[in-house]
Amino acid sequence: MSSTPQVQVQDTEQFSNKSKDSEPLEKIQREVIALFVNGVRVLGLPKSIGEIYGLLFISPDPLALDVIVRKLQISKGSVSQGLRFLRNLGAVKPVYVSGDRRDHFTAVAELKKLANGFIKGELNPNLESVAIRLNELKAMAKNDISPNADFFQERIRRIGNWRRRGGMLLKIVNRFLGRTTQV
Repeated sequence: MSSTPQVQVQDTEQFSNKSKDSEPLEKIQREVIALFVNGVRVLGLPKSIGEIYGLLFISPDPLALDVIVRKLQISKGSVSQGLRFLRNLGAVKPVYVSGDRRDHFTAVAELKKLANGFIKGELNPNLESVAIRLNELKAMAKNDISPNADFFQERIRRIGNWRRRGGMLLKIVNRFLGRTTQV
């Protein structure tokens, strides 16, 4: 993303003591994390993305990377990559915690911001590449002289219909979210 996200400032005195960083997850936290893991799997994203976002979403205080690693028991590299991905989507934001040099993160809990970030960062680039590839396939099918040429053209036409319908659905979602996006 071209702009640097705003960093909120938090005072450490408002947070619970650091010993809570190593406490095991509460049952409700585990259940919320599982909910987000299932959600990201539907989108074809790694389980760790759902775990990280779910933990940040259900945590009352911003969390540092090492705390996320400990609580989720996943690798530091996986957490680092997951946080980068989620930041690029606008799903998490950095929070400055006074008196602590570590970077802390909190979840963005507004559906509109999450959906906008996903549409902008993931869907639109993929839809653009599908449109380009579809035009290439149409040209290939038009010049095809094989016995299957009619079948190929029909299937490519069908892909075009799917893309068009997906674009219409995306326009409806964008309108619902108060956004205008070219599809």
